[in-house]
Amino acid sequence: MKKILAAVLAVMLLLTGMSAGLAEEAETAENPNYEELTVAVTTPMTGSFFTSLWGNGTSDMDVRAMIHGYNLIHWNAEDGVFEPDHSVVSGIVATEDGTEGSDRTYTIALYDDLRYSDGTPVTAWDYAFSILLTMSPEAEAIGGKVNHPAHLVGYEEYISGQAQTLAGVRVLNDTTLAITVKGTYLPFFYELGLLDCVPYPIAQIAPGAQVADDGNGVYLTGNFTAEVLQETILNEETGYMTHPSVVSGPYKLVSYEDGVAKFEVNPEYKGDTFGHKPQILRVIFQSMGQEELIPALQDGSIGLVNKATGSVLIDEGLALTAEDTQFTSANYARTGVSFISFNADRGAVASKNVRQAIAYALNKDQLTSETVSTYGLRTYGYYGLGQWMYQLLNETIAYPVEETDPEYAAKQAEWEALTLDEIEKYDQDTAKAAELLDADGWNLNSEGNVFQAGTDTLRYKKTESGLEPLKLTLAYPEGSAAGAALESELPEALKAAGIELTIEAKPMNEMLPQYYHVVDCAYDMFFLATNFDLVYDPSAMFIENKQGEHVWRTSALVDEKLYNEAVAMRKTAPGDLLTYCKNWLNFQKEFMQELPVLPIYSNIYFDFYNRELHEYPINTNVSWAQAIVGSYLAEAEELVEEPAEDADLEFGD
Repeated sequence: MKKILAAVLAVMLLLTGMSAGLAEEAETAENPNYEELTVAVTTPMTGSFFTSLWGNGTSDMDVRAMIHGYNLIHWNAEDGVFEPDHSVVSGIVATEDGTEGSDRTYTIALYDDLRYSDGTPVTAWDYAFSILLTMSPEAEAIGGKVNHPAHLVGYEEYISGQAQTLAGVRVLNDTTLAITVKGTYLPFFYELGLLDCVPYPIAQIAPGAQVADDGNGVYLTGNFTAEVLQETILNEETGYMTHPSVVSGPYKLVSYEDGVAKFEVNPEYKGDTFGHKPQILRVIFQSMGQEELIPALQDGSIGLVNKATGSVLIDEGLALTAEDTQFTSANYARTGVSFISFNADRGAVASKNVRQAIAYALNKDQLTSETVSTYGLRTYGYYGLGQWMYQLLNETIAYPVEETDPEYAAKQAEWEALTLDEIEKYDQDTAKAAELLDADGWNLNSEGNVFQAGTDTLRYKKTESGLEPLKLTLAYPEGSAAGAALESELPEALKAAGIELTIEAKPMNEMLPQYYHVVDCAYDMFFLATNFDLVYDPSAMFIENKQGEHVWRTSALVDEKLYNEAVAMRKTAPGDLLTYCKNWLNFQKEFMQELPVLPIYSNIYFDFYNRELHEYPINTNVSWAQAIVGSYLAEAEELVEEPAEDADLEFGD
């Protein structure tokens, strides 16, 4: 698969350049509205606008990026590192006692001009509250999948009740916070990423409660209970989850009705790490059907289509930008993956043999082609096309070895030895699927005789209660671009293996609580997609059960070896790219053996927009919600025709 991603990206860039290089003058509306932008996506919001504890859909994440700001850290996309957010942190010092394995304390000084949207100050106490809230048993009691910050000194003692304070977090004064990371948790490859934290207003979320620090660490006092949080966070009409009224980000959420979110500029926002402030006064965010998006862009109903993935939608968008110079596009490799998630605590898919048999039975190339056409590729692990480690091993980007290095040849050879070919790919193999199912006991027909492929249609297994049929269920999100392909491909593929599959399209807000095991799960599998956090730490996907075992939280799969591989990756020294990629590859190999989820494809995202939108750097930002800060609306500039450059495309095996 070498160079394929590079070729895909080159083609995309060439198409974008063609659409932006035509010489016709764009027409403008008689009375253009340069104060309001409507953004449309295909993935609906669920209303989870406060933390990821109750779900982490991509559209909800975009809303959070609009309204929650002042993170202690910032991702520097150009250098590929985390660094302090210079609009928030005025200084940071890391100290330790110098002994091997010693704890490391980050003392963080905050600017004193940070304000919430209601004008109240953002202080160090708010960051401490954010940490305490998102790990609290009270939040877990009302259905939140709480954080487990095992890297913090004193976490286990505090959360178990052995200690009254969280020793690893100190508030020294209103503008100074200290966070101490366990020496046993170090090294950590994305070390500054451990400081990831945005402030939340305690007066809105836990009125009557306070954060205190008597010198031994922070703790909560006052009326902080599950009953209080149930009302302040989850009340359907006023709860902070869906109706956050006091926020710290560049925009305020002014309404959320009928799946449409409306925002206005937060006048108290001081700017991001680059000093950018929002220039577009009002933003409307909504989901639409794939077939509606390009006509709506063309008639001016919307100004920006974000994260277009379906091949029909992308083709329509590229045709529009090629024909009408009022519109243009941008494309970028997705740092996420579409997948089938197994509920390993439910029925037949609890067996690795069954999960692997499903992987062999499915024609993933065909499903990928029908869903994203040439705008994506199959994936063979828990990664996305836009992630730097995949691109290094796929040779899309050059190995980080200088030719002047005296050990250049040896280091280059080490990199070249890392190959994605070592990962099990599960190319379609019906014979292998049958072999795995037979070995797992699914080798009988409805009469209790040996299952005969081509004659019998449904496999059975002998159990204490009688013959059990191999019937499975799968849910996917309503409106999913992959829905039609799933409906036509997946049941037939599994039927050929002797598995009966029932597929249902469900509203996202009904699916996600089941997927995250917040409520009882009624399905064996889900078809979903995820975009990875910048801190790529799969060990955080594990929770510890009462037996002390490590469980992949969304699949309920107990797997100590996979957890250990994830920890080895996490504990790579910062900057040691080679060792990290070795550990990353080992993790992917184990992941594809155990299959908590079955990766299907990753793809290229396209954004299509009216050229009245200026300074929209989506390629160097995590989301449109971050890219839009600093953008502005004005008359589209006249395009000047430029000679097209030859594209040097290389398609490999």
